[in-house]
Amino acid sequence: MTQMNKIGIVGAGNMGSGIVQKTAMEGLQVVMLDIKEDFVQRGLETIRTTFAEAVERKILRPEQVEDIMGRIQGTTNMEDVKDCDLVIEAVFEDMNVKKELFANLDKICDEKTILATNTSSFSVEEMAKATHRPDRFVGLHFFYHPAKNRLLEIIPGPQTSNDTIKAAQKYSKLTGKTDITVKDSPGFAVNRFFTPLNNEAFRVLEEGIANTVTIDEAFKKMLNVGMGPFLLVNVTGVPIALHAQVTLHQELGEFFKPAEILKKQIDLKEDWPLDGEVDESKFEQVTDRLLGSVFYDAVSLLQDGVTDILDTDVGAKVGLRWRKGPFEMMNELGIDKSYAMVEKVLAPYPNLDVPQVLKDQKAKGEPWDIRYVKYTRDGAIGRVRISRPDALNALNHAVVKQLDEAFAQAEADTQTTAIVLEAAGKAFVAGADIKFFVDCIKGDKLDDNYAFTAYGQEVLNRIDDSKKLVVAKMEGLALGGGLELAMSTDVMVATPKVVMSFPETGIGITPGLGGTQRTSRFVGKELGKYLVFTGRTISAVDANAIGLVDYVFNPDEIDEKIVEMITAGTLKPQKGCADNELPAEWKQIKALFADENIDGLLKGKYAGSSDKVEAKIAKILAAKAPLALTLSNQIMDKGYAMSLKDGLKEELAHLYEIFSTEDALLGLTNIGKKVQYAGK
Repeated sequence: MTQMNKIGIVGAGNMGSGIVQKTAMEGLQVVMLDIKEDFVQRGLETIRTTFAEAVERKILRPEQVEDIMGRIQGTTNMEDVKDCDLVIEAVFEDMNVKKELFANLDKICDEKTILATNTSSFSVEEMAKATHRPDRFVGLHFFYHPAKNRLLEIIPGPQTSNDTIKAAQKYSKLTGKTDITVKDSPGFAVNRFFTPLNNEAFRVLEEGIANTVTIDEAFKKMLNVGMGPFLLVNVTGVPIALHAQVTLHQELGEFFKPAEILKKQIDLKEDWPLDGEVDESKFEQVTDRLLGSVFYDAVSLLQDGVTDILDTDVGAKVGLRWRKGPFEMMNELGIDKSYAMVEKVLAPYPNLDVPQVLKDQKAKGEPWDIRYVKYTRDGAIGRVRISRPDALNALNHAVVKQLDEAFAQAEADTQTTAIVLEAAGKAFVAGADIKFFVDCIKGDKLDDNYAFTAYGQEVLNRIDDSKKLVVAKMEGLALGGGLELAMSTDVMVATPKVVMSFPETGIGITPGLGGTQRTSRFVGKELGKYLVFTGRTISAVDANAIGLVDYVFNPDEIDEKIVEMITAGTLKPQKGCADNELPAEWKQIKALFADENIDGLLKGKYAGSSDKVEAKIAKILAAKAPLALTLSNQIMDKGYAMSLKDGLKEELAHLYEIFSTEDALLGLTNIGKKVQYAGK
């Protein structure tokens, strides 16, 4: 696979410099190219200003900034991007300028170099024709501000190779992006439904249904966002809104025709007025119109094969920061009501009809099947991928059920010899859905909690029992249930950036998906208790040193290493660590958590210790929920003497007991806050 060590960015404006900043922050070498030295220096200054603010807010240290800036080369010489692995164009939207640029890059760059465009409106295929490498040409559509917004649309052209798509996904992962794959189509995915949504807001104003501030407030409430369409367009520029809508109208037809009032506003050369009274009685009417537009465009994307249900929703939640994606909102409202909204918004367009996929869904009378977990096959390797990045891939009913189904597919696939469990975004799995636990406690529905946890244990046991090699590929946070999921695999592979922990005792509960059982069997009961009791966040490097994580590979090589070692038959479990191989700190911790010391630890015996390690651990334990600590200790002692399956039953048997405590409700409803548990 193509390496991603050196990246070229052409264009030093706001978008280009933002891409440069993010790429360099993630450890890659970057060449920022523009046609004039003034433009280059302005781009570098923009980056420095942003970093100065980060230092002032104590987000970065001065030495970190110096290190990052050292990875950025500003230049006006196109030859400087010749040996880049990837060159991304981020110049202004002019097709002729872009095609000329790519023709020149094609002549200069090495054969290995992948060329990419950041266009938001032009055809990727058309630009690829300006080169002799359409197989190594791809669209990479960033969202503003690219150093902060995590969404990246990957747009293959018709001749883009699979290797190029994988390289683009690799760049996305290395730079902390959440990518969705989108067909080369007008507006791609997100702008296809977001731009017309703004246009529909303009039409609502034009028809006198509501004023600008009412529409903005209804929009904000509807999507749980900070800005409505009129304020947003004022910030980004009214002419830009017209340009985007004109482009879609030219390509997609009458529904996308710009509202006349938008043209008039541009003629005034003024921002939208944002004065007047908010009329909440108009909210429902406004919301129905706006959602009708969103739903029509979302199902049209599906109908046209531009992208799938999940990626549409991910685009909305990650790129636009909406509370839910279009398909999730349709499920929430019900298919019949959603269908009626689409019919109503299309009423003024006699030549348009409700897309067939929505008609079919209405006929079924069922919600959309949103697949958060999917199975694919890559040669002899099966991949089970969790993709709920907006929620850090947290486990809920849908995710666990789909994990079970996807893993069953992988198991049944006779062409695979190994299964890789991976996840989208910046987390592997950041635990279970806390809101569900809180709702179960408050609604006196602990039976639901028990059923969910029991089923979760069953799914993890099926993974554990697989006759195929199962590998956890961890490239982000692995907390609570996420770490328990990883431990149910045969081999845990992580990057150095991965951190993991069991936060449960700090929020008043105990681990329920095997954390009290598998941990002890991997690293011994002493270190297992230390990890469960303290909830210490440990790095992948530390986890590897104590025998919890099997391998640690750099982010740019982890996938290749896994595939290479699976193919060679050398990827094998390395769990456990002999006492004489433990780092000194961990030897001391192991001795401290020996059976004879546990009672003293739980009763605060070491609070006044002159030993720094003992005192620190005592302080950490003092902040935990005492009932959760006591119960965890009991479960771990009893389960350690049993078979794994019986130990897991023992863990589950105490679920009602711990979730019935005041500590559980207090901890779960105050995550991130300092709480005073009973008995403290």
